[in-house]
Amino acid sequence: MKNNKILIILMILITLFLIIVLSIYALKISKESSSRALDNYNKEYETYLNKTIYGTELATLINKVVNANENNNIEKDENNYFVENEENSIKIEIKMLLTEKTYPMEEIYNKNTAEFVKYFNVIEFKCTSLEYHEKTGKISKMFFEQVEK
Repeated sequence: MKNNKILIILMILITLFLIIVLSIYALKISKESSSRALDNYNKEYETYLNKTIYGTELATLINKVVNANENNNIEKDENNYFVENEENSIKIEIKMLLTEKTYPMEEIYNKNTAEFVKYFNVIEFKCTSLEYHEKTGKISKMFFEQVEK
């Protein structure tokens, strides 16, 4: 009888130990998977850093970011500009040489991306910096500058 009690207690302890070990292992795999997903997400945008692209590719990137913001249900303000949400919003700012002004992507998108492509299709732009959301580590902002030729 005493042996049965010890055996039952031992089986319970082994079961609890296995549950704890498996839980820790599952948590580790989940964190690694999340980290890989974040790295892959950011790499889509980090490839542009210090890279020079044409206006056509910048317009495509603006469309991609607008679609991502809409899919993430990012709110817009009264000017129809996306509001940063500290989690998964993305903004692009473009500094133009001619006007020496910096334009938010929404200004180009809302006025007609096709018009931007018409005038800036072969003009080069360089991604000069990136910012990240502190909370999630995801890309939050990309800065492009028109390249002087």
